[in-house]
This record gives sequence, C-alpha cells and structure tokens, in this order.
Amino acid sequence: MPNMVGLPEAAALLRDARRVLVFGSSGAGKSTLSSALGRQLGLPHLSMDRDFYWLPGWVARPREESRALIAAAVASERWIIDGSFPSSLDLRLPRTDLAIWLRLPRLSCLTGVIRRGFVHRGRTRPDMAPGCPERLPDREFLSYVWNFERDTVPAIIRGLDAHGSHVPTLVIRSRREADKLVAAVATQSGCPDHATM
Repeated sequence: MPNMVGLPEAAALLRDARRVLVFGSSGAGKSTLSSALGRQLGLPHLSMDRDFYWLPGWVARPREESRALIAAAVASERWIIDGSFPSSLDLRLPRTDLAIWLRLPRLSCLTGVIRRGFVHRGRTRPDMAPGCPERLPDREFLSYVWNFERDTVPAIIRGLDAHGSHVPTLVIRSRREADKLVAAVATQSGCPDHATM
C-alpha cells in the first residue's frame, strides 16, 4: 500500500527532496508541474517521452535501450521525472523521495490533450523528443486517455505496492490542487515561479 501524504506534508517534503516522480494520465499536466517544480527546486527535469521513450519520427525506442537509459538517469542524485509508463516503475520508485500522482478526472485530461494538440500542432513540444511534432489526438489516443483509470491505473497501483510502499505519495485530483502545490513550494523556497496548470 502506498504511503499517502497530504499537500502540506508533500510541500514540506519537497524542500529536501532530491528525486521526485510525477505520473498520471496524458493531459493531466505532468510536464507543466514537473517543469515548475524543477525550476523552483533546482532539479533537472527529465521527461519519459522526451528522454527515454520516443525517437525522431514518433518511433518507439527499443525497450531494453529505454530501460538502460532510465536506470542510468535514476542512478544520479537529483532529478524530477514525469511520465507514467508503469513498466519502468521498478526502476524509478526505489530511488524516489516523493511521488506525485496527478489523478485528474478524465474530462480534464481529455481537455488537456486536445488543447495541447492545438497549441503545439506541427511543432515539437518542449517535453517531447526532437522530431516528434505534435498532432491532434486521434481516436485511439483519446480512448487511451478516456480509459486510463480502467486500463493503466491497476498497473500503477501494482507498481506502487511492489516498489514504492516506502515512498511518500501525494495524489492531486485537480489543476487547482497542482497550482496550490506550486504556490506552497514557491512560498517555502522564496521562488516566484507560479506556473499554472
């Protein structure tokens, strides 16, 4: 069973955290939150999509190569990594000081991926691998987001139980809660970064 914590405790833990994992559905705001927290805390921001999974042209990196890159990255002392990919939680969770689970309603996530598709259409997002220009989400991707709780969350829970029972885990259920976390960390650190979700 994961070690669940509330927002005030998570904000306090972030002051000293050196390795933070942010996960949740596509469109939940993982990269936005990770980027803001990374700037505030001075942690290098790594994206599962950009740094470990995708190659140019939307080609998936071979699994063994991806896992080797993740293992090397998590061995370093300081990072904030965003991305779900339950198949690599066995590598990431044992080294994590604090996990943040963005568990927003599916409509919020769908809105996020559709907005992202229009905002970045034809260009590569900052959190995506070079050579992977943003596209409008197709039916298959929208179905993945719609069914994330049913299809992917059970694997996340198994990963947390097996590899992260020791990791303090904050569940965020709205963009407003994510903004509150960023604001709380900014107040504690004296950093003015209030990137909103």
